[in-house]
Amino acid sequence: MAKSPRIKPRSVKPPQAMSVKPPQATSVKRPQAKSVKPPQDVLVKPPQVTEQARVILPGSEKATALDAARLKATPAKTKMTVSVIVKRKEPLKVNIRGGRTSGPVRVSRAHFKKHHAADPAAIKLVRAFAREFNLKVEPDPSATARRTVQLTGTAADMQKAFGVVLEQKTVNGAEYRVREGAIHLPASLTGVVEAVLGLDNRPQVQPHFRVHAASAAAPSSYTPPQVAQAYKFPANASGAGQTIGILEFGGGYRQADLTAYFKTLGIPAPGITTVSVNGGKNTPSKASGPDGEVMLDIEVAASVAPGAKVAVYFAPNTSRGFIDAVTTAVHDTVNKPSVISISWGGPESTWSLQTMKALDAACQSAAALGITITVAAGDNGSTDGGTGNNVDFPASSPHVLACGGTKLDANGAAIVSEVVWNELANNEGATGGGVSNVFALPAWQANAHVPAPSVSTGGRGVPDVAGDADPTTGYTIRVDGQTIVIGGTSAVAPLWAGLIAVANQQLGTQAGFIQPAIYAAKAASAFNDITQGNNGAFSAGPGWDACTGLGSPNTGKLIPLLAPAKVSAKRKIPMKKSAKVVKKKAK
Repeated sequence: MAKSPRIKPRSVKPPQAMSVKPPQATSVKRPQAKSVKPPQDVLVKPPQVTEQARVILPGSEKATALDAARLKATPAKTKMTVSVIVKRKEPLKVNIRGGRTSGPVRVSRAHFKKHHAADPAAIKLVRAFAREFNLKVEPDPSATARRTVQLTGTAADMQKAFGVVLEQKTVNGAEYRVREGAIHLPASLTGVVEAVLGLDNRPQVQPHFRVHAASAAAPSSYTPPQVAQAYKFPANASGAGQTIGILEFGGGYRQADLTAYFKTLGIPAPGITTVSVNGGKNTPSKASGPDGEVMLDIEVAASVAPGAKVAVYFAPNTSRGFIDAVTTAVHDTVNKPSVISISWGGPESTWSLQTMKALDAACQSAAALGITITVAAGDNGSTDGGTGNNVDFPASSPHVLACGGTKLDANGAAIVSEVVWNELANNEGATGGGVSNVFALPAWQANAHVPAPSVSTGGRGVPDVAGDADPTTGYTIRVDGQTIVIGGTSAVAPLWAGLIAVANQQLGTQAGFIQPAIYAAKAASAFNDITQGNNGAFSAGPGWDACTGLGSPNTGKLIPLLAPAKVSAKRKIPMKKSAKVVKKKAK
């Protein structure tokens, strides 16, 4: 069989697609990133508050409570309210005289609200923060003016929100909620929030009054009008048209006591308005407790300025209660106090820096609004009850009038002698005074020869002024049905508050922030210079000293100096006629 011819296959080229040659980079087109635009809000939306890094709130650190015993963690469901202080829209402006700052520029309430109240953006951020942590924003018509947002929630949510640990501890036999260490805020609140108050509810302040010891020698005592006479309060001004605000952090008053007391003085009982702050109430108990402070404050202020109204702001004794009481009084558009008296305080070392700065800022607002704040300088001498030299706060704030104490011997309108109050040897206290470790030397004290501070950040000298405070020459006061003699710088703060109320009526305007005026050289004759005595580390001498400041008032010469520049004060101010002083012996 014949063989079939062999057929040679044709050469066949594979299709180009099958080529093993790799494709060029340009052979595959991919969409550019910009061709797919995600929603705009995704690009700009910041991390949720809960996801943000945490930062320490400056000045919020609290040292470990050495005098406290731990009981347990604060129960998670415990309800609590905190006050969050936020920044201003714009800083307050200050007066410049001779190249130095001399206090805030006076503004109207309308101007303050428009320019210096809370920054709306700050409040918005705090509200958003509150929502994420299940915290309720409490309604508060004055929140913007006070720059305060109140948040309520459980202890569990508060701990998460502020990065803290809350524990129940016993302090001096009582149980309190305690926070130690720092507060940690989301990064978005940096520079927005200035203070967070209320996480810790331990007592913050103590009253500065001294009841004369029954076992001590019987003192000579004065009624407040007799002290006013010695200091030459004007005869034709009663403080009419003014309201004196008084801050209290415990105790209370009984109307029956006020009625009886003012009847003995021949003066109508004052009209008292009570204002509750954070649930604080008028709760009188016993004369040896804080009732003594409340009655001393009311009876002194209202009897030396009998035409003025009195508004008493009751608040809890906590850091939150204290600052909320101050801001409530300063921005009270119903009672409108033109002067506020504070007889409570504590050593600077017992306050957190955030609280002191926030409270000083509140006092700065008061100064800008033309409201004077008078504050007791303390009753424990130069140590203020601590180790080494200390000054009392808020007396050390440069925006309040710090009031020290003297021992007064007067006969009618004549002062026989007046020296520094110092009864430490008899366990009856001494005037506070010294140099702040927190607040710098104010410009208006530049020529007062204030001693150098112990730390570079300090310098503000305390007190500014003085008045009778020694329990052995104290004030006859009625408390809880008893007539007793009380002293302390607690009496001097309401005494000066009454003086300011009288001055405001006399001048026809609010004196406001008076330090630049009273530290001027021409004001020297408006004070009784105290040159004898000491409060421990500091001694009295000519001019300002860290015991009695510039001295006690010679009111007739002082009031004309307190008029703002636009107010004429050339008219002569008549003095009270001399009257025989009845010196009562304590029973």
